[in-house]
Amino acid sequence: MSVAGLKMITNKALVAVKKVINPYVPIKVKEDFSGVVTANVRTSMNPFDEIALDEARRLKEQGILQSIVAVSIGDNCQEVLLQALASGADRAVFIKTEQNLTPLNIAKILKYFSLENQINIVFLGKQAIDDDCNQTGQMLAGLLNWPQACFVSKIIANKDQITQIAIEREINNGIEKLQITLPVVITILDQKSNEPRYISLPNLMQAKKKVIEVIVLQDLPLNLSLDNTQVLRTCLKPKRSTGIKVSNVIELINKLKNEDKVLR
Repeated sequence: MSVAGLKMITNKALVAVKKVINPYVPIKVKEDFSGVVTANVRTSMNPFDEIALDEARRLKEQGILQSIVAVSIGDNCQEVLLQALASGADRAVFIKTEQNLTPLNIAKILKYFSLENQINIVFLGKQAIDDDCNQTGQMLAGLLNWPQACFVSKIIANKDQITQIAIEREINNGIEKLQITLPVVITILDQKSNEPRYISLPNLMQAKKKVIEVIVLQDLPLNLSLDNTQVLRTCLKPKRSTGIKVSNVIELINKLKNEDKVLR
């Protein structure tokens, strides 16, 4: 196969970006305990998705990727997609729905979009900070029957060998190094070797000139399952009690055994 043919295989990436409550905003629980208050609350891109988008941009700068499309699913995701465009995405797609989608349904949507747009690398953050799920990437890889690399902390690519990438991922025993052939689904954990980059005002102004594509979820030929999850109660974690100092190990063991009942 010619080099030109190889480039046609590996030149498109999809980055899934999720709108979440800004991590620096205090969370408030609804009075009926059915969820958290989202009305008039500042939102932003899921921080792990932000890292994934930055990693895709770096691969594009290295000549591995030709284009990056950012996809967000939900309602009122334009601000997040504007941030994605200002951060290096070439195209932004808003899949509009007011449904509460499960990770499996989101994986089905991303599978459809990946195949329709001849995507070769799908990037996701390792998890979402609102529901704390980290299932979508794994489910998407299973649906596509693609290799997957989860909790990746480093990607090493060579533009002379653009059908393969090397990755490092964190496991319990340390760092695992793998060589993966594209197409692939990657979930990003961190970028320990990269300096964070921030959106500049000129890039933001340029992003505002671009068109965000809007697709209504119901218009897609997908058979999505209903979300049967029922939230019983949402509450803030209890405040941690003030710690105390003990004078010796014997006193510590007595308190753990007789007061806290964690030792027998």
